[in-house]
Amino acid sequence: MKIGFIGAGTVGTALAVLLSQKGYEFIGASTRKPLKADRIVSNLHLLESNQEVADKADLVFITTPDDAIAIVASQVKWHKEQGVVHCSGADSTDILEPARKAGAMVGGFHPLQTFAGVKQAIENLPGSTFALEAEEPLLTTLKDMATALGGRWIRLKPEDKAAYHAAAVFASNYLVTLAKMSTDLWRTFGVPADQAIQALLPLMHGTLNNIENIGIPQCLTGPIARGDTGTVNKHLKMLQDKAPSLLSPYRELGRQTVPIAQSKERINDKQAEEMEAILEAN
Repeated sequence: MKIGFIGAGTVGTALAVLLSQKGYEFIGASTRKPLKADRIVSNLHLLESNQEVADKADLVFITTPDDAIAIVASQVKWHKEQGVVHCSGADSTDILEPARKAGAMVGGFHPLQTFAGVKQAIENLPGSTFALEAEEPLLTTLKDMATALGGRWIRLKPEDKAAYHAAAVFASNYLVTLAKMSTDLWRTFGVPADQAIQALLPLMHGTLNNIENIGIPQCLTGPIARGDTGTVNKHLKMLQDKAPSLLSPYRELGRQTVPIAQSKERINDKQAEEMEAILEAN
């Protein structure tokens, strides 16, 4: 099977490299904004236009920014029985309707992984889960690709995509935000962000290890898991005085944590009500 990519950013480049290593015939990629030259990217065969990719490939991945996928799909002349796949986590295959009308098979192939850079993406993709949206026979092709990449797959319906993608935002993007909020607090006692993150990373790694090996809710630790209202009150007073912008997110995350602590059966209903009352207070 000949595969090509419209869009040679981080996602497209990483998938092109890995699928080529797994025996898929990579015919080339088109791109408006080539990535900064490095060894990986310089070896990527670039074609002159999106149409050239579509003309040469049996299966085309559209790996542009999400807002450009529908535009690309409407501008290219597709052919029957060709596969056209996007890698958006939030959009359904509806945005590929022009390709479907032309007789192409359309699908979604979203790697549930973070793409901070090509090298990191290539290292992180094996073992990831891929969210698939397609009909047969394209669905089987995408399942085989996910397996070839060392990953697992799930099949989503169009109405599932927004919830699926929002979950990824909580698990990945907002983890970065939480790390930033934590380092901001360390600045209040004179420790710069670079030192703070080095101190906090082992704690974060330990938490992820516990999630993986012990599972939720048993992996939950900390004052809410213990029903320690005194410590939570100290946190709230400190935040009010030193970091008021973090007070509201602390309260909301705490409220979301109380039922996890109850599920762990470390606190009883009365303790949970007391904790919720403290977190709800103005």
